[in-house]
Amino acid sequence: MTDQPAEGDPPVSFVDEHLKAYLTSGGAEGHILDVSSAGGHALTTNCLLKVVGRKSGKTYVTPLIYGNVGGEIVIVASKGGADTDPEWYLNLVESETLGVQIATQAFEATWREPEYEERHQVWAYMTHLYPPYLGYQTATTRHIPVVMLRIVKPISVFTA
Repeated sequence: MTDQPAEGDPPVSFVDEHLKAYLTSGGAEGHILDVSSAGGHALTTNCLLKVVGRKSGKTYVTPLIYGNVGGEIVIVASKGGADTDPEWYLNLVESETLGVQIATQAFEATWREPEYEERHQVWAYMTHLYPPYLGYQTATTRHIPVVMLRIVKPISVFTA
């Protein structure tokens, strides 16, 4: 990705570049990322989450690290350890269904938050996949949400 912002435009972030590559390639690029420079692993899986804004009604697509537990897709609303939940999570909570894309396949999905021992086990799994989550949790007093997605049906891959 070599597109440079025009003079006066804000710089393009890594997340923006990642999202653009994922969308423009139909998922052929962006699914596996090397996040070892951030404390993660060299082969880290990433999905795209599509939700509708709870206030704006606009559609938002966000790239997120994911895992798979018992056939459910697991994402973490870490926001890098910030004291507020990420917007995608606030929008998700207001939705019954959402879209998720993994590589070149997209799905409508429902969501839930695991509780008690299940949450503990899923959190442990996700911190193994991406160890910085442990530091994010210690950086905030907020209980970082863990979300599990269950696929409902295939849908068209997301576009830019």
